[in-house]
Amino acid sequence: MSGAEPAEYSVRPVVADDAGAQALERFSADHGTFRWCSCQRWRMSSGEFRSSDVAGRARALADEVAAGAPVGVLAFAGEEPVGWCSIAPRERYRALERSRVLARVDDTDGVWSLVCFYVPGAWRGRGVTGALLRGALAYARLRGAVAVEAYPAPENGSYSHMGPRGLFEREGFVDVTPPGRKRSVLRHDLRA
Repeated sequence: MSGAEPAEYSVRPVVADDAGAQALERFSADHGTFRWCSCQRWRMSSGEFRSSDVAGRARALADEVAAGAPVGVLAFAGEEPVGWCSIAPRERYRALERSRVLARVDDTDGVWSLVCFYVPGAWRGRGVTGALLRGALAYARLRGAVAVEAYPAPENGSYSHMGPRGLFEREGFVDVTPPGRKRSVLRHDLRA
């Protein structure tokens, strides 16, 4: 596919069936930048992440899928996986749960966290990220989440894989950042 024409995407959760696990493995094998982290930066404690290697992080993600844990969704153009979004119950992200910068804003049960998008360069600017976000919200709702939180990247800062603020605002996320916090927390209430 060439040019910037919009495409139709299907977004599917990665589950412990052959098709979902195989699609994620194919996506991981094709995109070394994704494979380097395998969305373990927030799932592992900081110490575990620092002491792990690429193969160990990829294996950890595959093990979570095999165990039936919610890990995220993939966007497809036809049968080709073209984007990834990491979304799961907040408590599944050990480093996030320990973070002082992104500490819980309240004691609401059933909050899921969206911590990462990965769209390969050839597919950027084609609506994949928006499709991933809408698919992730639908998946979380289906799995019983009451809200989804996102932690948009600061402008000109690190963690750009966490998504830009405007993307979340267009999909109905609202700012719930407690006063005095440096990092924004946006929330989408799925009960509405």
